[in-house]
This record gives sequence, C-alpha cells and structure tokens, in this order.
Amino acid sequence: MDVSNINQFFLIGAVLTALSVLLSPVSSRLGIPILLVFLGVGILAGEDGIGGIIFHDYSIAYFVSNLALAVILLDGGMRTSVASFRVALWPALSLATVGVALTTCITGLLAAWLFDLSLLQGILVGAIVGSTDAAAVFSLLKGRRLNERVGASLEIESGSNDPMAVFLTVTIISILAHPDAAISGWQLASNLVIQFGLGGALGLGGGWLLWKVINRFQLDEGLYAILALSGGLMIYALSNMLGGSGILSIYLVGLLLGNKATRGKHAILNVLDGMTWLSQIGMFLVLGLLLTPSQLGDIWLPALVLAFGMILFARPIAVWVSLLPFSSFSKRDRWFLSWVGLRGAVPIILAVFPMMAGLEHAQLYFNLAFFVVMVSLLVQGSSLTTAAKLAKVELPPKPMPISRTGLEIFPKSEWQLFVYCLSEHKWCVGEPLSRLTMPEGTRITAVFRQQQLVNPKGTTVLESGDYLCVLGQEHNLDDLSQLFSQAPQTEEEARFFGDFFVDVSAKLAELALMYGIELDADEQQLNLAQLVQQQLGEAQCVGDQFYWHG
Repeated sequence: MDVSNINQFFLIGAVLTALSVLLSPVSSRLGIPILLVFLGVGILAGEDGIGGIIFHDYSIAYFVSNLALAVILLDGGMRTSVASFRVALWPALSLATVGVALTTCITGLLAAWLFDLSLLQGILVGAIVGSTDAAAVFSLLKGRRLNERVGASLEIESGSNDPMAVFLTVTIISILAHPDAAISGWQLASNLVIQFGLGGALGLGGGWLLWKVINRFQLDEGLYAILALSGGLMIYALSNMLGGSGILSIYLVGLLLGNKATRGKHAILNVLDGMTWLSQIGMFLVLGLLLTPSQLGDIWLPALVLAFGMILFARPIAVWVSLLPFSSFSKRDRWFLSWVGLRGAVPIILAVFPMMAGLEHAQLYFNLAFFVVMVSLLVQGSSLTTAAKLAKVELPPKPMPISRTGLEIFPKSEWQLFVYCLSEHKWCVGEPLSRLTMPEGTRITAVFRQQQLVNPKGTTVLESGDYLCVLGQEHNLDDLSQLFSQAPQTEEEARFFGDFFVDVSAKLAELALMYGIELDADEQQLNLAQLVQQQLGEAQCVGDQFYWHG
C-alpha cells in the first residue's frame, strides 16, 4: 500500500467516523437506536450507497468486529454491579443457554420453511441470529433505570449467551462441511462445557491476576487503561485459542476489575468509555460497508416474516420456558424480556463463519442475519422506552450529581469528587452550611458562586445557582444526591412511589382496621415486612408490586 492509498484510507475512515458522531443526535430525535445510525452511515458509504465504496473483505470485518466486541464487553463488565447477580444470575444463565437453544430451533424451523432449506441449514440460520447482542443491549440500556431484576437479566444474558450461539454455529457448520464425519452427543456436550467452563475459569482467574498486576505497579494515570485493555485482550485471545469462550472471559475480567478496589479505576473507565464508542462506530461502519442492499430485493419479504417470527414467537416462547423455574419474574417482566431480545453485531459476525467455510447458501445466511439485525434494532430498539412503560419495569431516575471525578489519593482509592448545582427548589437554598447533616465521611470542599470560588464555612448561606464540590465515596452517592439533587416529585414519580410510606414493622392487623380488611388467622400474626417476603420471595427489587385484598 503506497502513501496515497494510506492517506486515502485515513481520510475516508476519519470522515465516516466524524459523520457517525455528528449524526448521533438524530437517534434521540427520531427515537431510533444510535447503533442503527452507525450502521446506516456504513450502508450509505457502501457499494449501493452514495459513497460507492466496494468492500468485501470478510476476514478484515471479522477481525474488526471481534476486537470491537471485546472492548465493548470489557467496558460493560466493569460497569455491571456484582450485586445484581444476586437476583439475576441463574435466570440470565437459563436465558443464555436454554433460551438460545429454543430460539435457534424455532427460528431455524421457520427459516427452513421460508427459504426451502434443509432442516440443518435452517437451524444454522437460527443459531446465527439466536443470541442477544451485548453491544446493542449495553448501548440502549446505558443511562436507563430499569427494575434491577429485569435490567440485570438482560445485561448478564447478553454478556454470557454468545458462547452458546458460537458453539451451535460452529458445530452445525462442521456437520454441514463434513457430513460423513461422526460427531457423538458426548463430544457436543463436552465442547459446550469447555466453552463455558474454560471461558469462565480463565475470565475469573485471569481477571484476578490482572487486578493484582494493576495494583502492584505505579504507572502514569493514562497507562492503567492500556494495561487493563491489553490484559483483557490477552485473556480473550488465550481463551479462544484453548477452546473456551473469549467473549465470556473478557466480560468476567471487566466484572472483576469493576467490582474490586482497582488502582486507576476511574481513569480506566474514562478511557474505555471513549474506546467503546469508537469500537461501536468502527464495528457497525465496517459491517454496514459489507452489506449490498440490492441483494436483499429477492428475499426481503420472507426475511421480514423470519424477523417478526423470531421477535413475536421464538423469543417469547424461549423466555417463558427459560424462566419457568423462577417465580420472582412477573408476567410484565417476562413480556418485557421477550420483547427486548435485541440483535446486533454478534449475529453478523457469526454469519461470516459460513462465508469463511465456503458453505452453500453462505451469502443467504449473511444477508438474512443482516436483515434480522436491522429489523430488531429498528422495531425492538426504537420501542424500548414504550415497552418499558407498558410493562412498568422502568423506574424513576435517581437524582445524580452533574459531574463526578475519581480521586487517586492513594493506591486503590475509592474517593470521588461529586459536583452538584443548586436550583431554586432545593430545600437547602437559604440555609447555612452548619445546618446541613452530611453523610458520615463526606465533606463540602468548595462552593462556586457566579464563577467565583467561595471558601465554605459554617456560616456560608447557600444560594440558588451555587455549585457544591463534595468529597465522598460510591456508597455515599445516594444519600448525597437525595440531599442536593432531589427535585420536586413529578406526577409520574408520585404514582410510582405511592401516596405515603408505611413502616415495614407495622402489623397487618393494624392496617386491616384502617382499610376494613378481614384477615385470616395466619395473617393476623404477620407484619408488613413478612407479608412482602411472603408475596415476593427473598429476591425483592425496587419496583416490585403485588395485589393484596384489593
């Protein structure tokens, strides 16, 4: 490649990336997922678009997509709280295994019928599009507050269901490519166990070792993110080379680093945020360039039937069957999980496998995967907000600081600086600082008023428009935000939280007198906390509801 070609490549890449960034606000205005914007820019720049760029190198697309997906999963793992595993681990694993297998079979049967394929060829289509996508899920749920059980289930499922999809895809391709080779059920089962087991072991073991290395060395702040990313990619590659699931491994590496006291954690997260955006843009641009829309003309109608068949039948059946053992999920939770089975980059990446293996109908598999992904992002992604409201799984947003910065005071420091802006409705406006009851271990370090620094003293009276810089830790965030960020309750929040609060130790017999409820003998002895536990079980989440005596 000569210098002019290199510069041309840089210019085209930079223009497409900048265009994707500048068009990103369009997604919120039109109510479509931002990933669809990136994909659309790639398609418009491609062979059938205004850019006219001819790109058919599937090996480069495969390389770029896997690298991008690894970065996205590392970042997603670091931002997932391990506390959410308390309510969502086993349901998510059931969705990631049983759910993917059922989705594969049902979608595969439909594909075989619609496109006159053999049963095994149809199942291959189902395997390629069978898993939800981590990039799409993490992107669309970012900044959105859902019922913890539902949100955590979606995140953990999307981070852990790719091994099942990869296993099914690779196995079926192997059978189709070598129909005479005998593959026993024992071999299939052992391969699946190795994918999950080795991927999980290397992710947790390698993640712990990487955590120790990061905390052992004192480096420039910007180098911690590079060390975390390179270490995560090493574990990802090693897991793949040994037959495990690199996708699962790097997700667990991120989960471990994000939930332990890690040196330079805030710097790592800041760098990974930009890297994740760049990865999403690059991945969907490249995948968009691969598509030739004119090839979809002959298949668009049956492909549309396939996509809606998966959305309306395959995914709901898979979700309801997978969650049968878990009574804590309400009908609304199950319907929402059924609808938000988002497809993204992973099905397109898996669709490259048959192309590289030289299978018959490989181009059809690729085009179908692309079509299903576009329909999923457009239909399911665009309706996420509406679906969350209808299913009543969306929670009112938590009051948050306008800015937060990590302070690396000492190795593994957990201190942060939270910045709040006081508006006129805040209760503390007009009060001296001495009257504030701050959470233990927190301090107001500075007050800015009309762009001037005010030295905070006990006699300093807070005014509307003041900026407060507060030193604290992650566990102080809720208390501080309630103190300085609580806005007047909206009508929607009032409906969510109810008209008044009742102490959980209150006896049901006392409540029954107020409401004229007749209790049976067993209920007479219970308090409100025991009733809630009886109705909702041990794994309760904010937003759970139940009806009791009307």
